[in-house]
Amino acid sequence: MTMVKIPLMSREEYDEFIRDNFMSRIAFNGDYPYIAPFLYVFDGEHIYFLSTRYGRKIELLKKNPYVAVEIEHYEDDLSDYRFVTLQGQIVEEKDPSTRKRVKRMFADLIEKHGLSRNILKAFGHSPEDPLTCLVEMDRSYVWKLVDVVDIVGIKSGE
Repeated sequence: MTMVKIPLMSREEYDEFIRDNFMSRIAFNGDYPYIAPFLYVFDGEHIYFLSTRYGRKIELLKKNPYVAVEIEHYEDDLSDYRFVTLQGQIVEEKDPSTRKRVKRMFADLIEKHGLSRNILKAFGHSPEDPLTCLVEMDRSYVWKLVDVVDIVGIKSGE
């Protein structure tokens, strides 16, 4: 029997995959790796994340901004699976107009996908708050993945 290799995605395939999904995991560097789930948005150039302004991830990023981001999708029976990993740095987005645009993208994402309002807790808001609170209030960091040094996308098959 010959070894079967998992096919790699092309640039177009992993860009489309990243665009079509919204859940990721970020691996932060510490004494031990620390992995946390994050919603994300992709504007075709950068992947952005919203984060509360507290927690272990904040301290880890202050010490070391280098992260690995993983985005995956699979069928329950694993008949089809895809995932992309990206290695780069997380930086805080400082530009007010970009921050507002990205926050609006997050509000649109929540509405478009019919996500539970409980997700607002992950951004420092109450589930009873209107979605516009994400854009109008400043309770979360807007992070951007930059200086990506490696991207690997694999898929179960053609």
